[in-house]
Amino acid sequence: MIKSMTGFGKAEFEVNNKKITIELKALNSKQIDINARIPSVYREKEIELRKVLAEKLVRGKIDLSIYVENHGEESNSKINEPILKSYFDHLKEINAGLGLPTDQTIMQAILRLPDVVKTEHETLDEEEWQVILEHLHKATKDINDFRTREGEALEADIVSNTENIRNLLTQVAPFEAQRINTIKSRLTENLGKLNLNGNVDENRFEQELAYYLDKMDMNEEKVRLENHCIYFIETLSQPEPSGKKLSFISQEMGREINTLGSKAYESNIQRIVVQMKDHLERIKEQLLNVL
Repeated sequence: MIKSMTGFGKAEFEVNNKKITIELKALNSKQIDINARIPSVYREKEIELRKVLAEKLVRGKIDLSIYVENHGEESNSKINEPILKSYFDHLKEINAGLGLPTDQTIMQAILRLPDVVKTEHETLDEEEWQVILEHLHKATKDINDFRTREGEALEADIVSNTENIRNLLTQVAPFEAQRINTIKSRLTENLGKLNLNGNVDENRFEQELAYYLDKMDMNEEKVRLENHCIYFIETLSQPEPSGKKLSFISQEMGREINTLGSKAYESNIQRIVVQMKDHLERIKEQLLNVL
């Protein structure tokens, strides 16, 4: 069963007086492409995060966001009291010398001066990190479940278009005999127009005609296209990611369909080939989103 590369996963939880939200969004991409937006305190674990996502999600453009809302009473920003008092004493002395009053506005000015407010850098708590990692796995499971549901719809559409190609292939046979007779009549008619006054080696003409018609034979292309379609559907049912492999097979299907078109020389067969190409393009469009 195939999976879509599109998906969304989310996990919300509380730890150490913090509400943490993990969001994962995946879109289609040829390779794994991870964009991580995480708080600075978790930056040292970014490589580990990327390794988990690459292992669990395999391929796609992945956006990871971690949001932290602090519910605790303490803040990382602290007032540096010794520096604040030093500023206050200096300003009070200057005000006194200038004959200016010392009121609450001086405190507002001091709080904007350098080093009065200091921010203490938070250190990573390993127990907290293990909880985050556990919920990251939950979010990746959610996104994979989403991908599986999307994949079911993709698979149904891809199988339908593949079966349509196979059905159209069976419609080619009735027009092949007519096509051979048309080509043979056209060549004989053109040869007659050359007015060679009977100077034609009939045996040689028949040999050349047989060789030409043999080059126009479609049996090999029909057999190969049928086999590609069967292999394509078999690959769809494989448990491991098969998007790239399916793309390669679809390219081979396209080559056989194009060859059938180049050998057609018959309007009904050409119409069938055009319909095959239409279904193949729909398959290729869906494969862009297959994991």
